[in-house]
Amino acid sequence: MAWRQFLPKLVTALQEGYGWANLRLDAVAGLTVAIVALPLAMALGIASGTTPDKGLLTAVIAGFLISCLGGSRVQIGGPTGAFVVVVFNVIAKYGYDGLVIATLMAGAILVVAGALRLGTWVKYIPEPVVTGFTAGIAVIIFSSQVKDLLGLSMAEVPAAFAEKWGAFWAVRQTVNPAAVALAVLALAIILLLRRFMPRLPGFLIAVVGTSCLALIFAMPVETIGTQFGGIPRTLPSPAWPDINLSKLQLLLPSALTIAFLAGVESLLSAMVADGMTGRHHRSNAELIAQGIANMASALFGGLPATGAIARTATNIRAGGSSPIAGILHAVFLLLFMLLLAPLASYIPLACLASVLVVVAWNMSDTPRFIHLMSAPLGDRVVLVLTFLLTVLVDLTVAIEVGVVLASLLFMHRMAEVAGAQGGGKNAFDDDQDNSDDISQLGDLPPGVEVFRMRGPLFFGVTHRLNEVLDRTDKPPIVFILRMGLVPMMDSSGVSAFLALTTKYQRAGTVVIVSGLQRQPQQVLMQMHAINDGGFRLARDFSHALDLARTLVQHQEPA
Repeated sequence: MAWRQFLPKLVTALQEGYGWANLRLDAVAGLTVAIVALPLAMALGIASGTTPDKGLLTAVIAGFLISCLGGSRVQIGGPTGAFVVVVFNVIAKYGYDGLVIATLMAGAILVVAGALRLGTWVKYIPEPVVTGFTAGIAVIIFSSQVKDLLGLSMAEVPAAFAEKWGAFWAVRQTVNPAAVALAVLALAIILLLRRFMPRLPGFLIAVVGTSCLALIFAMPVETIGTQFGGIPRTLPSPAWPDINLSKLQLLLPSALTIAFLAGVESLLSAMVADGMTGRHHRSNAELIAQGIANMASALFGGLPATGAIARTATNIRAGGSSPIAGILHAVFLLLFMLLLAPLASYIPLACLASVLVVVAWNMSDTPRFIHLMSAPLGDRVVLVLTFLLTVLVDLTVAIEVGVVLASLLFMHRMAEVAGAQGGGKNAFDDDQDNSDDISQLGDLPPGVEVFRMRGPLFFGVTHRLNEVLDRTDKPPIVFILRMGLVPMMDSSGVSAFLALTTKYQRAGTVVIVSGLQRQPQQVLMQMHAINDGGFRLARDFSHALDLARTLVQHQEPA
């Protein structure tokens, strides 16, 4: 039924039956995520140009509503690194009241987008664009933490990237050795625990340990108390900002950027969660929840919020299986805020900067960036240009230029493919009949499944491959993917293709790709996927069937 796409997953989880065993698992997961989110929320609040309590308020209020109303069972919402650049720039230009108005507008945009069923549009954002602007944001976040990492003495940090580093260089003589030592120690604790004891809350242990060290030895470093006067022990009352038409017009571009980031990151996080749990989120319900949560966060003095991929993954690994875990995560954070606020005053800014350095490194997704640098030239141009525009110009401009350039690139490739196909079939062409997959099933050996792709496999249709695994109740022995009618692939298509073959390989299934055309074959070879992708090639479907029969007879492992 159509209305179910707007139904919160909390309702579905409760309807399916929820007992004490479920509550116990969700409570443990919620507490685990809250421990991870506590230092992170404060650090993100500071990095955004506000105060640590605003990051905590966002995690509590927005996190609670995203779990209550969202379309994912395990999504954890709150402040994220993606918003740091946007929030900092909006506050610098229009003040905190301007941010509140922009966030309210963004929330309304998200609610309308969800109501219009635009949640599936996230698939139309090319991977080089997403990777480029995410890596750019990571660089900016790292740059914003240099002052606290080194304990530099400077009144204000310029917003522009080049001016920021020029200002750092100008005050290089003011480096505080104590701040550097605490930052290095905190970073070492986080990395060592992540490497050898990944189940322990590295962020919290690093923050608590370095805070105790700074307090015991009276180290001369900036803390939350000296910089911000501590954290309030009460929740603020909601306050409506002064809104007029001129402010709405002025802040509309910022609101659109916040709405775009909140929508994209929340849906990407939900898709990652689907891959980890085997379930499916409701994208339109998720957008509506994000919109309501952002409006509530703004009214209570918080920041923009979205789904947090790392915290969502932590929730899943800790055993969270329903939105109750996310709700409890917000409740635990509120208790921490109300009961432990005085202790937060002793936290050095240098160790919170180390936390954000790790966040920035995780956001950069360097292996994926490097992998995309082996993609075709056009994808590399989109990736690098989006990255540079994000760092040096503006995030909104970077996204707009990246998407438009990727679209023009796609049209150019399709024109080239259409011209090349006039010259006849190449050696890898599959049969070109229009028979449906269902007509092939009678000839398939037991334990063999087949799926035929048609049309270009580009950033707009990669969801077709992401849904293939759902076609069967259990993984087959052999899976044949017919690619003879796929004239073109881009880097997003390659990523979806490799994700599919990797999933089947882990399930013990042998993947056979038949009829691979020239352009897809060249792209896969260029991105080193032919030999490392975990699949076998067949000239055509008949050849693939012969290979499948042999594999089934011998029961060869994948």
